[in-house]
Amino acid sequence: MIAELESGVKTAGDALDLCLHRIAADEAEVRAWVRVAPQPALGHGPLDGVPFGAKDIMETASLPTAYGSPLFAGGEPGRDGAVIRQLRELGAVLLGKTHTTAFASFDPAPTRNPRLPGHTPGGSSSGSAAAVAAGMAPFALGTQTLGSVLRPASYCGVCAFKPTFGLLSTDGVMAFAPSLDTVGMFTATAADMACLWERSFGRAAVCAELPPVGDTGAIRMPSGWDGLLPAAFLINEYEGARSHRDLLAKHGDAIGAKLAALLRRGLTIGEAEYAAARHHVDRMRGEMARVFEEYPLLISLAAAGGAPAGMESTGDPSPNAPWTALGVPAISVPLPVEGAPMGLQVAALWGRDDDLVAAAALLEQSHDLLNALAAPLLRNR
Repeated sequence: MIAELESGVKTAGDALDLCLHRIAADEAEVRAWVRVAPQPALGHGPLDGVPFGAKDIMETASLPTAYGSPLFAGGEPGRDGAVIRQLRELGAVLLGKTHTTAFASFDPAPTRNPRLPGHTPGGSSSGSAAAVAAGMAPFALGTQTLGSVLRPASYCGVCAFKPTFGLLSTDGVMAFAPSLDTVGMFTATAADMACLWERSFGRAAVCAELPPVGDTGAIRMPSGWDGLLPAAFLINEYEGARSHRDLLAKHGDAIGAKLAALLRRGLTIGEAEYAAARHHVDRMRGEMARVFEEYPLLISLAAAGGAPAGMESTGDPSPNAPWTALGVPAISVPLPVEGAPMGLQVAALWGRDDDLVAAAALLEQSHDLLNALAAPLLRNR
């Protein structure tokens, strides 16, 4: 839809009307939204009138923020988080708040997968991914601490982008693991993401041809690569436990059984273990910088498979967590496959966000190339 707005095929008024029509028709089934109440833009700019959704761990001035939990239902912080404020100042219209898992962890939200009924939409940015997949918003904001942007995008068959760590402000976003937390975005296609990124936080970038692409199952990864995943999980649990220990002490399992168990594990992790995990990640950043010199783009699957059946699990973030720990930009491009949606994950060097988004849009144009790159990954999963 963003590309249609860019070309003039649709107006901003058309987009808002279409979003509200889709929500009225499908929200009872999809359950992507906590609340729909369009908020006026705060200025004029390249996003004039473009509607968007925001994950319910992001503070909003005129809409409640409940962090995916009935414990905070109706809470109104009275201000917009930094990214939401920036988008509204560029002319975007905040359409409403989207469902998240409780406190952006692993206890499922009520959202359903609009592309694969009976299967999870993924977490924790479930509502944002589902809203875009169902055509209810041209774009939506999410957050990723392990795999909560790229995984639900893969499960729901949409594009998602996790920028370089720290590039987008997390001011006004509930902290979980501050050294991992990253604001990301969902769009229907990589072409839409390129339009959105250029209009908002990036710059125009043209990719005439793809640079060398490395398959992380086929190239020789540095010694220590296998240690990145456990390091990411340990950092997530250690920092999450310290971000939310007061919440656990006050409410116990009422915060969510899976989250409570994670926090209790995290409180048993010592400072030395945590420091060792952080040191390993720092060392791997140097090692991976050398890999990116040879292969500017590294590809893998954005999820281990299609969305799991049922709503009890939000899926496995393992395919995404190493890239989150490294802090590099990564994007999920929907694969042209039959059946369960899947995404191709493409990562690039720190700060190469503009080039990565442009390359993803180019890659999306060629189904043959996408299939050729994905084929060995799908065989080896």
